[in-house]
Formats: sequence, C-alpha cells, structure tokens
Amino acid sequence: MIASVRGEVLSAGAGWVVVGVGGVGLRVEVPGRIPGLHPGEPVALHTQLVVREDSLTLFGFASESELEVFGILLGVSGVGPRSALGVLTELTPAQIAAAAAQEDEKPFRKVSGIGPKTAKLIAVQLGGKLDPRRFANEGLGPEADADGKAGSEDLVTRVLVTQGLIGLGYAEAQAETAVQDAVDAGAPADQAGLLRSALALLQAPRGGARAPGAGGASGGRR
Repeated sequence: MIASVRGEVLSAGAGWVVVGVGGVGLRVEVPGRIPGLHPGEPVALHTQLVVREDSLTLFGFASESELEVFGILLGVSGVGPRSALGVLTELTPAQIAAAAAQEDEKPFRKVSGIGPKTAKLIAVQLGGKLDPRRFANEGLGPEADADGKAGSEDLVTRVLVTQGLIGLGYAEAQAETAVQDAVDAGAPADQAGLLRSALALLQAPRGGARAPGAGGASGGRR
C-alpha cells in the first residue's frame, strides 16, 4: 500500500496532480481546494490506493484527518471514491464532523453528485464515527456562510456545549434548546461562555427571569 507520496509537482489540474518520485510520475487525485500545487514546487501527500477490477487510483490529501475522513466516507452506502473526494473538496473534516454530529444532511447536499438520499445517509451513518472535538481547530472556515448561518467553528462549539450539557444530566432536547436560546440571546461565542449562558437558562426558574445564579442543575434534568 502506498501510504504517502513526497516529491516535486510535475503537473497539476483541477482535482489531480502528478508527483515526481524516484524518476516516476505518479498521478494522484486530490481535493480541489489543496493550495500550492504548482509545477516545480515540493509536495507531500497522505495517500490511499483504491483498487478496482479495471483500475488502480491513488487519492491524496494534505492532512491525515482528511485521509481518515475519506476512508470513513467510503464505508457509507452509495459513496464511492469520487463522491468522497467531492465531499472533502467542499467541506473540511471539522465541517463534516459537526454536520454528522447533528445528523444534518444540508452541507452534504451542496456537493456535486450527492443527492438528497445519499446526503441523508452520509449524515446518519457518520454520526458517532467522527468526534467534532478532534477537528475543532482544523480548517474551520469562515464564521458564517453566505446565508448568514453559523459557520463550522460556531457549529462545533454548539455541538460540544450540547454534549457537555447532556453529560451533566440534561435531556438532549433541553440541551439543544438551551444552547440555541443562549446563542439567540447573544451569548459569548467561545465554548466556556456559551456553556455558562446555556446553564443559566436551564437553571433559571421556569416562570421567572433568566438569572445566571438562579436554581440548581437538577431543576433542568429529567
């Protein structure tokens, strides 16, 4: 198995690069957003060789995280190497993990060649296989997309805070509602600040003001 490739870029195009290794040019299929693939420049890629009856295709990635997610995507029903590569062209590992944690298929529907049914399968089947905390600082992208929705960094923070509240004993629906209400109320964007704000809402008397120090954690639990 070819686990990695390091050499000089001989040529490159949309979604592929030819790397010179020991006098041999290896064509590697890559995500379209890998920067710096210019002829004459050095490149190092983490790779996976996909074997088919009629072909041997080498896929390469700039990080081990991308390679890992690529392998996990291949385990999803209906997702082949090209579709998996398309997902990693449009989304970072952090965005994929955050979407999977919430079983949100919308980000995957943006990928060319991924229909609604396959997008849903990806979101559901990846749930539990990717921990957003592992990718929290990798390729987070902008804070909000063109529609003004939360970006991947905000989404990862929300997922982690929600999981933290569930770990404290709150029901999943309670935790998700508290996090969303805290965000809508202008809570701090960092994980600790959002957690404090969400806890304040959960601990506040049901009919009273949302005071940070009111009540105890047991009041919001099942």
